[in-house]
Amino acid sequence: MADADSEDSSALVAAVRPPSGAHRFVSAKVLIRVLAAVLVLLLVITLLGVFLVRRSFPTTDGDMSLPGLNAEVSVTRDESGVPTVEASNSHDLFMAQGFVHAQDRFWEMDFRRHVTSGRLSELFGESQFSTDSFIRTLGWRKVAEAEVAALDDKTRAYYEAYAEGVNAYLHDKSPTEVSLEYGVVGLQAGGVEIEEWTPVDSVSWLKAMAWDLRSNVEDEIDRAISQTALDDEQMADIYPDYPYDTRPTIIGGNAGAKSRAAGSKGSKTGKDKAGDKSSDGEAHAGGEVTAAQPQPPGHGAGSETPSNLGELKQHLRSLPVLLGVNSHDIGSNSWVVSGERTATGGPLLANDPHLAPAMPSVWHQIGLRCTKITPECPFDLSGFSFSGLPGVVIGHNQSIAWGLTNLGPDVADLVVEKIRDGKVLRDSGDEPVTTRKETVKIAKEKPREITIRSTRNGPLISDLEGPYRGVLDASTGANTADTKSGPADEHYQLALQWTALEPGNTASAIFGLNAARNWKEFREASSLFDVPSQNLVYADTAGNIGYQAPGKIPKRGKGDGMLPRHGWKTDEDWQGYIDFKDLPSLYNPERGWIVTANNPVTPPGESVQLSNDFDDGDRARRITKLLRDTMSQGDVTTADMSRIQGDDLNPLALTLIPLLEEIDAGKDTNIAEAQKLLADWDGRDDANSAAAAYFNVLSKTILDEVFAPKLPDAVPPAGGSRWYLIIKNQLQKPDSEWWVDDEVEGRDEALARAMDSAWKTTEDLLGSEPVTWRWGILHRLTIRNASLGESGIKPVERLFNRGPYEVAGGSGEVNATGWDAAAGYETNWVPSMRQIVDLKDFNHSQWINLTGASGHAFHPHYADQTDDWAANRTQPWPYTPDALDRHTEDTLVLRP
Repeated sequence: MADADSEDSSALVAAVRPPSGAHRFVSAKVLIRVLAAVLVLLLVITLLGVFLVRRSFPTTDGDMSLPGLNAEVSVTRDESGVPTVEASNSHDLFMAQGFVHAQDRFWEMDFRRHVTSGRLSELFGESQFSTDSFIRTLGWRKVAEAEVAALDDKTRAYYEAYAEGVNAYLHDKSPTEVSLEYGVVGLQAGGVEIEEWTPVDSVSWLKAMAWDLRSNVEDEIDRAISQTALDDEQMADIYPDYPYDTRPTIIGGNAGAKSRAAGSKGSKTGKDKAGDKSSDGEAHAGGEVTAAQPQPPGHGAGSETPSNLGELKQHLRSLPVLLGVNSHDIGSNSWVVSGERTATGGPLLANDPHLAPAMPSVWHQIGLRCTKITPECPFDLSGFSFSGLPGVVIGHNQSIAWGLTNLGPDVADLVVEKIRDGKVLRDSGDEPVTTRKETVKIAKEKPREITIRSTRNGPLISDLEGPYRGVLDASTGANTADTKSGPADEHYQLALQWTALEPGNTASAIFGLNAARNWKEFREASSLFDVPSQNLVYADTAGNIGYQAPGKIPKRGKGDGMLPRHGWKTDEDWQGYIDFKDLPSLYNPERGWIVTANNPVTPPGESVQLSNDFDDGDRARRITKLLRDTMSQGDVTTADMSRIQGDDLNPLALTLIPLLEEIDAGKDTNIAEAQKLLADWDGRDDANSAAAAYFNVLSKTILDEVFAPKLPDAVPPAGGSRWYLIIKNQLQKPDSEWWVDDEVEGRDEALARAMDSAWKTTEDLLGSEPVTWRWGILHRLTIRNASLGESGIKPVERLFNRGPYEVAGGSGEVNATGWDAAAGYETNWVPSMRQIVDLKDFNHSQWINLTGASGHAFHPHYADQTDDWAANRTQPWPYTPDALDRHTEDTLVLRP
C-alpha cells in the first residue's frame, strides 16, 4: 500500500486510457510530442487529484472566526491530531465540538445520517433501495424525532449548540471542500447537496449503534431454522447452556468473593469456586436445555419457514458495515482493578469494545474542558466520542472513569403475526394493521413510494421488497395446531419488537455520565442509559470501583424469547420493563476487581432474568485467570493491563491438542507432520505462527466436516466461543453421533480425517513449506471505508481503504480479532479501540484507536494509529493542562 499523495491520488485517473484506433506507425518526432503531451496531461490530472484530496483537509492552526460563539475557544491537537476543546461555557464547548467533528469527519456523519434516515438511494442509486426500505420500516428517524422532542432543556441546548458548530463549519463550503467522497459520489448521483445538521441527526446514530449490538435477532432466526432439521437432543448439543460451574459470571457464582455493597437484588455474590484453578482446561461438558421451548409456526417438514428465514438472515447480514455485522464476536472486554491491587495505589480500568472494522474508526478521540468547572459548565472530559454526537461515550473526567461492554439482554423479539383481511388476530380481539407511506428518492431515477405496515408489536419486516416478500407466509396446511384450520385468506407475517424502536433517554444519559463525580451520580446517569443496554464498569479517584447493568429490558410473559413468539397469544406479550433498582449492581467487591466480557451477569436465580444468549465465557475466563495470576505475583500495572488486552491464547488449543497428539498417524505423513508442528506450539494465535495457521484451518475443517453436513444450509457453523464450547462438549463423547458419517465411525477417526484435510488445505493456501506459513497471512484485516470501501471499483477502494494488515488473535480470544469460519479466515470483528485509565494519575493512562483522528483519505492522521493498534501498542493519553501543553502540535483559536 503506497502512502505518497502523488501515487495514491493518481488512482483518480486510473481509468484513463489511450484512444483506440491510433496509427501504428508514427515518426519519432511525433511520438515524442505525443508522449510529452500525455505526460503533461497526467501531471495536470495528478496535481488536480492531489488538490482535490487536500482541499478538504481542515485548518488546525491559527485564528478563525466562528459566529455564534459567546467567547473565545481554543482547540489544541497533539501529535496524533487528537483535539482538546477548551471553552468558558457549555454552549461554546459543544458548538466547538460540532465544529471539530465536522472538520475531521463530516462525510462519515452525513453518510450515517443517510443510513439512519433510509436515504442511501439518494447517494448510491437503486442498489440501496432495499436497505432504505428496511430502515424506514424500522422507523429510526421517527423514533429519534420523538426522543429529541422529549429532551430536557439543558440536554436539548447541548445538541443544538453542537449542530450550530457543525453548520458553522459547513457554511459557504462546496461538497468537495468538505470531503473527497462527495466528488466521487457526485459522479454517480449527479451532484450532492449538503443539508444543515440537526439534533435529530445526532440522536439517530444511537439507533444504528443499538442495531450493531442488537441482541439475539439472528439467534432466534437460527434456532427457528435449526429446529426444522434437528431433534431436541441435537438442539441441546448445538445450543448448550452456559457452563456456570467452570466459567465466570460478572457477579456471583465464579465471579469472586462477596461484595461490600448490597443495594439491589443483582448485587448478591457467592463463594468463588474457581479461585484455585490454574489452568484453562475445564471438566464440565455443559448442560442440556431443559426449559420448554415454544415451537414456531410453520415448524416441521414441508414448511417454507427455513428458506424464507434464511433469506431474511442473509439480508440482515448484507446491510452496510456501519449497521454492523451481528455476531457473538461483537461484544467487548472491560475490567477494573482496585487500587489495593495495583502498583499505583489507584484503580486501573481497561476497555476494548469489539465492533466491525470501518474506515475511519467508529470512535473519535477528543478532550472537552470547561475553563472553570461550574454548574453551568461541569465538564472536564477526555475519551472516545462518536462523530455526529456531542459529549464523550467512553473515557474519564476529573473524578471518574468508565467503560462499556455489551450487556446482551434479550430486548428484541421476532413475532409471528396472524393476519386476516387487514387485521391482526389476537385472542383478546382483532386489531387493525397500521400503515403509513413514505417516498424514497433515488439518484437519477424517479422516486418510489413504499407502504410501511405495523402492529402493536412493531413493524412488519416481512412485507418489504426482495427477500422479505413471503417471509413466513404460511398456507393453511402449516404444521401447528394453531394454524392448520385457518381460513384461506389467513396468512402470517413477521414483526420485530425491539426496545430501540421506542423513544428512550440514552441521549441524556451520556451527559450525565460525563458530569458524574461519584458512584451515586454515576448510577443516576446509568438509570437513563436504556438502549443499547451495556455493562458499565466504574472507577473513581477516591479509590472506588463498581459495576452497573442498565437498560430498557422487557419483563417476559409466557415464553423465553429464544424463538419467534406467537403474536396472537397475548400471554406471550411483554409485561412492561424491569425496574432499574432491580438490575444487577456491584460496588467495591472484596476481591478487588470486576471483569465483564459479555458473559452472564449472575448465575440463574441470583438476579432478574436478562437473557439466554450471552457470550460463552472464553474471554471472561481468560481475563479472570490472567488477573489472578498477575496478582499472585505482585501488584497490577498498566503494562499488565495492556498485556492482557493483547492475549491471544486460542480457547480450543489446550483442550484439543492433547487428543490430536494421541491420534495414530499410521502411514499418513500429513498427520505426522501436523503432530510435529503442534508439539511445540504454546496455543497462541500469533500472527507469525505456522502452528496457529494450521490449527485454525483445522478448527474450521472440523466444523465443515463434522457439523455443517448435519445442519441446515442457512445456519453453517461460524466458529467463536459457542462453537468452541460445542466442540469441547463433543470431544468428551467419542461415540457421539456428531462424529459419525459414511466415512468415519467416531471421534478419533473424524479428527484424523480433519487433520489430513486441514494439512492439505493449509498447503493449498500457504504453500508446501510449513516454514513459510503464518497465521497473519490468512487472518488479514482490511479496513474498508464504510460508504465506498466495497464499491467494486478498485481505484475507488484503493483511495479509501487501508490494509491488509496481518493481525494476531482470533475468535473467542481476549485479543478478539474475530473471523467467520463459515466464510474464511479474514478478520471481521476487532477491538475498535483500547483504553487503560490510571485513576491515580490520568496522565499515565494509555489509549489507541483502530485508525486515526481524521476521516479524510491521505490525511496524515487517517490511519496513523493502525500499526500500533495491530501490534497491541498503546499511546500516551495526556490529560492535565501541563501534559497537554507538552504534546500540543497545533493550536486553533476560535473567536466569536
